[in-house]
Amino acid sequence: MKAMQQGRRFLKKLKFNPTNTKIKGLVFHLNVPESPYVKDRKHKEPETDILDPEEHPSLSDFEEKCPPGGENSVIFYTTSLRGIRKTFEDCSNVRFLLNSFKITIQERDVSMDMGYREELWEILGGRVIPPKVFVKGRCIGGADEIIGLHERGELKKLLEEVPSNGGIVNNVCNSCANLRFLICTSCNGSRKVYEEKDDDHHHHKEDNEFCIKKCNDCNENGLVKCPFCC
Repeated sequence: MKAMQQGRRFLKKLKFNPTNTKIKGLVFHLNVPESPYVKDRKHKEPETDILDPEEHPSLSDFEEKCPPGGENSVIFYTTSLRGIRKTFEDCSNVRFLLNSFKITIQERDVSMDMGYREELWEILGGRVIPPKVFVKGRCIGGADEIIGLHERGELKKLLEEVPSNGGIVNNVCNSCANLRFLICTSCNGSRKVYEEKDDDHHHHKEDNEFCIKKCNDCNENGLVKCPFCC
């Protein structure tokens, strides 16, 4: 017992390493299990978030699909309908993300004008749903693609050559409040207008002098595009 105590004191004075220690030509090997956490930490490779500029995608890497008037701008197909919650939230997220770059964006709400919906379907060759983003005639994709590009730091590179909106975030149109549409002044949104009948139809004086016709100035919702922001 006394010898063991002396041995411990001797090793303590030498600052004994419990795994592998040499003492005057002698090597002590003690079976001390190594923690798996230490092992993982030892062999873990350093992580880095630094991206090589050459790895950033360019617009030429994306499919060429150019909406009307989208050669030098950002076209954002969206919807303001809340019927499908995920679609509405995806559109809101993409809008917020694009606005954060303070660039000029053309929003085209497929729920406000059927013409935009048909336009989008024709460009992509199918009944796709928004959001869809086009940058200078290139189809960048929907919500998953846009958010993924942003998280990798690649979206900013794609939007470098897009005209700025003057550094204004959430700029609101004084005419339409960013709805991009106004009520038709020709029919007041009713899609019907009164027109005077031709003389050939007047057989009796008591006949009505006016007839109801479809308004040709507005869309199916009785709306016209805002002349100030569209």
